[in-house]
Parts: sequence; structure tokens; C-alpha cells
Amino acid sequence: MEKYDLAHATVREMLTEMKDISEIMVDLAYASIMFDSEETAEEVKNLESDMEDLSKNIRIKAMLSARTYKDATKLSSLLEVAAASRRISNAAGDIVQLIQCEVNKRPFLTFILREAEEKIKRLILMDNSDMVGRSVKELGVESETGMRIIAIKRGKRWIYDPEEEIVLKAGDTMIVRGTDDGYDILRSYANGEEKWPIYPDDEGEDD
Repeated sequence: MEKYDLAHATVREMLTEMKDISEIMVDLAYASIMFDSEETAEEVKNLESDMEDLSKNIRIKAMLSARTYKDATKLSSLLEVAAASRRISNAAGDIVQLIQCEVNKRPFLTFILREAEEKIKRLILMDNSDMVGRSVKELGVESETGMRIIAIKRGKRWIYDPEEEIVLKAGDTMIVRGTDDGYDILRSYANGEEKWPIYPDDEGEDD
């Protein structure tokens, strides 16, 4: 994830950023435990630090913006939402601490995640997949399969909460979240077993 420009961001923009970060932190926290990934756990800790900076800057800007009692009342509600997002990020930080436990001492967590309606899974993009060389936006991965790409591992590099402009490459390891059915569909595309569907509008764009 890219660093947010706190100097020019409004309170509402920072609040939106806090909401987005807290959401991805929870996904990454569970992924770090499921796949025993210290790299992912470390990223959660980094994002927790970003949340702290956002929370601090929101409070400062809120105090500078409040000129009347009415202003203070409105900003107070926003600060409560920011505090809630901060608590979520703290909880994600607590979850990744479990990675310090031996794998055989935390089987309950994997069981709980398997029972959840939405699951976090991992797949590798194969050379013969026609997803290769196309962006997440072009493919419309989430709308087509219902699966959200949480992170992509490319070589030794991790791309967290990838932008829609990210172009997928063969060998990419994708951490995804969604239903079992959605995962099966996405896996068939990623493995090259099925061709990514082309709609009339897509064909028109190539002309």
C-alpha cells in the first residue's frame, strides 16, 4: 500500500483511509496465521503504525477545524468512527501475535476460519493462464468471481491491497478472500483450465 499524503488530506479522506487499512489488516492478520507467514505479520505491524499516524493527524485536524460548538459536535462523531477503526487495527495486531506460537498449538484458528462463510485462500497464477499480462481492473476479478485479491507475492516482493492497475504476472502467488465456489472458479482461471470470459463490450474495446 502507498503511503497516504497526510499533509493535504482532509479529515474525511483520512477517515476513509483508516477504514480501508483496518479492513485489509484483518485479512492480512488471518492470512499470516493460516499460511504461517512472518512477512505478512510484519506488514500488519507496519500498517498498525500507519493507523497510529492517521489517528493522530485526524485529531489534530479536527481540533484545528472546529470553530464552533456545532463544528465540534460534527467532528466528534467522525472521531468516534476513527477510534473504532483504530480498535479494529489493534485487534489485527493482537491476532498476528499468535504467529509466535507453534503451529500445532493454534489449530483452533484454522478450524474457525474454515467454517467462516468467506475464506482466505492462496493460489498461483500459471504460465498458461490468460489472466497473465492483464490488470485486475481489466479482468474485473471481484465482480467476475466474487473473490477479492488481498495480496500478491511476486518473487520476494509482497504487494498488499493491490491497485486495480496492477498487471498480473505468471508465478504470482495471490492471497484471496471469498467463498469456496468463487475460489474454485478463480482457481480454474489461474490454472489455465478455463479461459477468462470475454463479453461483447470487451471485444469492442480491442477494435
